[in-house]
Amino acid sequence: MTDPLPDRTSMRSLTGLCALLTLTPLLTGCFVSSGSGTSDGSARLRVALAVPPVQALSPFSNDATVLSKLSVAEGLTALNAEGAAAPALATSWSRKDATTWSFELRKATFHDGTEVTAKSVVAALGHAAAAKVKPRVLSDVTLTAKAEDADTVTISTNNPDPVLPLRLASPALGILAAKAYAQDGTVSPVNAGTGPFKITKLNGKSSVTLDRFDGYWGGRAKAQGVDVTWVADGTARANALRSGEVDVAEWIPTSQAKLLAEDTRHDVPSVRTDSLVLNTGDGIFADARLRAAARAAVDGSAVVGPVFGGYADAAQGLFGPAVGWAADKRVAVTGRAEAATDVKAKTAGKTLRLATYTNRAELPEVATVLQQQLEKAGFTVQQDVREYTQMEADLLAGRYDALVFSRVTLLDTGDAVAFLASDFTSTGVYNIARLKDAKVDQAIAAAAQESDTALRQQKIMQAEAEILRTDAVVPLVHEKAVQGISTRVENVALDPRERTLITAATHLR
Repeated sequence: MTDPLPDRTSMRSLTGLCALLTLTPLLTGCFVSSGSGTSDGSARLRVALAVPPVQALSPFSNDATVLSKLSVAEGLTALNAEGAAAPALATSWSRKDATTWSFELRKATFHDGTEVTAKSVVAALGHAAAAKVKPRVLSDVTLTAKAEDADTVTISTNNPDPVLPLRLASPALGILAAKAYAQDGTVSPVNAGTGPFKITKLNGKSSVTLDRFDGYWGGRAKAQGVDVTWVADGTARANALRSGEVDVAEWIPTSQAKLLAEDTRHDVPSVRTDSLVLNTGDGIFADARLRAAARAAVDGSAVVGPVFGGYADAAQGLFGPAVGWAADKRVAVTGRAEAATDVKAKTAGKTLRLATYTNRAELPEVATVLQQQLEKAGFTVQQDVREYTQMEADLLAGRYDALVFSRVTLLDTGDAVAFLASDFTSTGVYNIARLKDAKVDQAIAAAAQESDTALRQQKIMQAEAEILRTDAVVPLVHEKAVQGISTRVENVALDPRERTLITAATHLR
């Protein structure tokens, strides 16, 4: 198997962090019921997740990571602990020419009993490419898939893509059975994935039931199933773990972390960066000098202790300590606009609409600190704080001036270019900053075309400098993820990229 661009240097700091740890559940409560324990630990797991579904767990939305975290859907490839592409539904691959790759498939079965074939893979990737709103991972590339025979898929790209196998590991490119794709463009993963757990019932935005899939190609999961409840309030998630209502609670707020028993609290350096994203398209921050004034006013270090309780580092850029190569390759930012000195006069009669969401408990507190800093600089600020699913459409439509935003920078592919392309290019599908800057587009395109690992990393950091030059985004802190896990649960995956949580090996003692 060809291991294209194994970014071993870049991900060295992540090696071993995605370790499977030994941990546990408790009793039953008012969340979802749990099956009784057995001597082999095969009872059902109870999990509290933070962000309710946006689009009924469609892989073409932010819900894709839920399918990955719960081991429901798989792509052709996966990411290993070093961040390199590893086999999943494809056992091997090779690069035929600059724009063409060939993938050999393993024998696998969808949850509905149909077989995984080259035709089903081609169809699934075709639906992703044709989605009304393209998945972020396809922001900078167009894929064309072809079935060569029953077990071989050829994938071509419009431009050379040195990291295609990494891209295909994205949760958004999970392969689902034909039944998942409706004619109206909606996608339902219910009983349609290939992972060790299958979705049997989705209850809107409140809960989802997973049962063990005994036909899984990798062997039977150790747990009978997983009962998931979405709990948007972080304190409620922590309380559910403490009271024994759930066995695993993700994203424990830092204010709650030290209230958990030490052996149920597990933190890991994360590739997540919290930033202030400014709407450059219209409104107050269409003016580069006002963006510069906002950047000068904001100090992320002020929230590291008071808000994050030390579970964060002050940001130096878009990529933090968990991306080990970034610091040594960071490029000085030059060419920024001069900050306006007459903010109050230039914004007279205008209110800065500052948004954030409640799904990450620290963000509203961060927004309050930033409001104070911005008002001190002369801005008039009004906050809008809601659950993320209630505001995503407004964010993408540019209905706010600024957003306090938490972003996993290596989520989509394990390669930073996909994040930069989706969030900051003129055509990016997740460009909340509404940034349109030719130099940024050129820098990101140059990084995307580079196949040498070290040079690719350097070009990524040059693109970072171009983005920061625009003041479309002001990095605040690099988070450490805190997961709450009962002492009777074994083999929960602590993943710096936040793609994986429950695996086939996760079970009660």
